[in-house]
Amino acid sequence: MSRAAADACQSFVEIAALASSLACSWQVFPACLANRNWGASCLCFLVVGAMQPGSGDGQGQILQRFPEKDWEDNPFPQGIELFCQPSGWQLFTERNPPTFFVAVLTDINSERHYCACFTFWEAVESAQGEEEEESSSSPIQPAQLFAPKSLVLVSRLDHAEVFRNSLGLIYTIYVDGLSVSLENVIGNLLTCTIPITGGAQRTISLGAGDRQVIQTPINDSLPVSSCSVALLFRQLGITNVLYLFCAALTEHKILFLSSSYQRLTDACRALLALMFPLKYSFTYVPILPAQLLEVLSTPTPFIIGVHSIFQSETQELLDVVIADLDGGTVNVPECVHISLLPEPLLQQTREALSMVLDPELEVADLAFPPSTVSASSLKMQDKEIRAVFLRLFAQLLQGYRWCLHIIRIHPEPVIRFHKAAFLGQRGLTEDDFLTKVLEGMAFAGFVTERGAPYRSIDLFDELVAYEVKRMRAEEGNKQKILRHIKELAEKLYKNENPYPAVTMHKVQKPTEGCHLRLHQKPFPRLDEGTVQWIIDQATAKLQTAPPAVKAEKKCMVPSGPPIAAILERNGNALANSARRLEVVRNCISYVFENKMLEAKKLFPAVLRAMKGRAARHCLTQELNLHVQQNRAVLDHQQFDFVIRMMNCCLQVGEGLGRAFLFGDSLGGQMAVWPPGLRTPWSHRGWQI
Repeated sequence: MSRAAADACQSFVEIAALASSLACSWQVFPACLANRNWGASCLCFLVVGAMQPGSGDGQGQILQRFPEKDWEDNPFPQGIELFCQPSGWQLFTERNPPTFFVAVLTDINSERHYCACFTFWEAVESAQGEEEEESSSSPIQPAQLFAPKSLVLVSRLDHAEVFRNSLGLIYTIYVDGLSVSLENVIGNLLTCTIPITGGAQRTISLGAGDRQVIQTPINDSLPVSSCSVALLFRQLGITNVLYLFCAALTEHKILFLSSSYQRLTDACRALLALMFPLKYSFTYVPILPAQLLEVLSTPTPFIIGVHSIFQSETQELLDVVIADLDGGTVNVPECVHISLLPEPLLQQTREALSMVLDPELEVADLAFPPSTVSASSLKMQDKEIRAVFLRLFAQLLQGYRWCLHIIRIHPEPVIRFHKAAFLGQRGLTEDDFLTKVLEGMAFAGFVTERGAPYRSIDLFDELVAYEVKRMRAEEGNKQKILRHIKELAEKLYKNENPYPAVTMHKVQKPTEGCHLRLHQKPFPRLDEGTVQWIIDQATAKLQTAPPAVKAEKKCMVPSGPPIAAILERNGNALANSARRLEVVRNCISYVFENKMLEAKKLFPAVLRAMKGRAARHCLTQELNLHVQQNRAVLDHQQFDFVIRMMNCCLQVGEGLGRAFLFGDSLGGQMAVWPPGLRTPWSHRGWQI
């Protein structure tokens, strides 16, 4: 290995090690507080600023941290300042307005920690400022520079609005000079406790005349998405999001690009919410710092977000699906094949999403359309979209519990999923998408988490157990489907907003345009002793308080109807492939009846259907039937269609015997050959 290659390899190893240390350092929550449901308040509060701002070296440093000592079993992470300014610590010639975003760190156990960063700019003097002041005769004065400074909260709970309001309140006290102690506000923030789940409501105050109402979800197994899913569909559209959804489930690399850090976080969160009940188990970094861009070359799947100013550095990524949130495009490299949902589920999902996102489409052609047709609010539309995907997973995984096997030869029982039996009974043994999903890490975690027969259940378990037959009965009835989607959306919304009518927030905002003041004092250095005293007092009270125990309602998980009761068999063709077989039969009939325009419309669908064994068997039966009826007089175009279907069948590798038998019988009974063609095997379709 050359010296240059060795240096490059060593550099990549160091970057990977840094990324790993940033993730693994958040593995354990403080033991003294975890048993007390220490919630939306933070693990720590940081003040992070530029290192030697006058030099412009682009480095950040932690100026202050609270608490100063590490929590028990939770060492303080090194390198968190990289996520405060993901594009680098740079100086600006103008004072920019304050910004806010939430970065996410994921540990090796897939536990996520949320880093809320509130950034504002302070004036700094350039390195040559003093020298130029001495030469006052010079007509050129040095330009004033502004350096970023970040207020950071780190928490295990994702309450973005609470973080925004709390950090905004601290900034307001500083910038407007309110007569409120910053130390008291920060101490109160670090010591307030909130129940993690159960639909509880808690009102908190940081001691600055503020009031914030926090609602926890009723069931913590259901993801909290706010409006992120609806925003993702507005940015990319139905087709592009479905591509990303299938790419994530089949373990492809996905990269989001945007000029907004918060939109990167929201897009990544939305994609994970769509995957419920599966959980993503690979690298998940919604905001990747510029210093760690080489992580994009990792061979493992990931979901990563990068600022769009680094778009040029992603052009050489040949195996990464890139989604541009600002431009609304998704780029799939030529060497990447994304397996899509099986039909007819793909088309049904598109239609359902269209009904939710564009309800006016259904009445666009009516002579007398209804006077009022409007989409739901953004938050409710978000839940309706998630309801569509929840129905999709219920249809994909219906009957999965009948294929769970418990192995008791080990000290602890092990649950295994019989993939072959599930695919065989569903008639999807050759479906590329579902096969990859069942072989993936997300489904393995799904079996481990949900395979137990006695546990807490949620909306997905109820849907699979009790609603599958209803969904099959409502197929084709758009009004009933939309009604079911809205019912599920109401349940998702209620889980996320147990008290939707409560609006008691009261948080003071800074004076408009305050960031443009010419003589703004720097952010003061906080008194560590005062903050630590408040933390110690709260910790002492928590240690004497009885532990808050989460009450879990466990029950026997309903298995739902068996697969045989859901899917009706008809020989080798199952109900879910009946539509494909009908398309194959119709296309062959159109070819032999010389209705070539109709045959052309169905031909692409026929070629796709040839991936299934039942469709190939149907092809040979139908062609043999037409030969026996002495209807094998074909012209060039008809013969070309027949040969292309046979060729597609042969390329798959199965059903060869039947296809060749048909070819022999066709050659023997053909009344009229196309001019210049002595045998069917001399056709150009066989020259492969």
